[in-house]
Amino acid sequence: MDKGTALRDEYRARFAGMDEYRLGVWRIICGEYLSRWITADAAVLDLGCGWGEFSNSVTAARRYAMDLNPDAEARLPASTRFLHQDCSQPWTLADGELDVVFTSNFLEHLPDKTGIERTLAEAWRCLKPGGRLICLGPNIKHVPGEYWDFWDHHIPLTEASLAEVMMLRGFHIEQRIERFLPYSMSTGRTPPLAFVRWYLRLPFAWRFFGKQFLVVGRKP
Repeated sequence: MDKGTALRDEYRARFAGMDEYRLGVWRIICGEYLSRWITADAAVLDLGCGWGEFSNSVTAARRYAMDLNPDAEARLPASTRFLHQDCSQPWTLADGELDVVFTSNFLEHLPDKTGIERTLAEAWRCLKPGGRLICLGPNIKHVPGEYWDFWDHHIPLTEASLAEVMMLRGFHIEQRIERFLPYSMSTGRTPPLAFVRWYLRLPFAWRFFGKQFLVVGRKP
């Protein structure tokens, strides 16, 4: 089975029936929090876009999305340019073409650290000076057992280890949050959307429920 087919099957198994809820959650996350780093005139890449929840929620002038999942393109906004490729290989984008590269729950799925380093190098190349790389992901500090419940998790990451490799690649770290979002939406947990909005507005709650990190790096 090729990688794209495996990704398609994994997504269908994990997230079937949760499309609308996941989209609702991401609309709140983008509007309530991520919009501080993403302006309406930005060119944005959704790296490891999955079913395109971020791409369908973010307000941006130009959208790009990258994934190996063959189901992804049909779920993206019509104006989005889909890049169906391995992210650790050279991206089919020009130097300095992007204002923001966003990725969520993706880097831990890459097969090795070399793949992450190559991906970060491509993000650096394609970002404009002043552009940002925004990364969300499960923090191995806070999900040490649950982390491995997903067969396709390969690289254990923390906010510190990811920030370190981003700095080694030239990024200036603007934000580093050890505990941000709860862990996963693949286990059937669907708190009311009003709770999601409330949660994002009360950072003290992140200390109790947050199991994902947020790291934001800027290209000087």
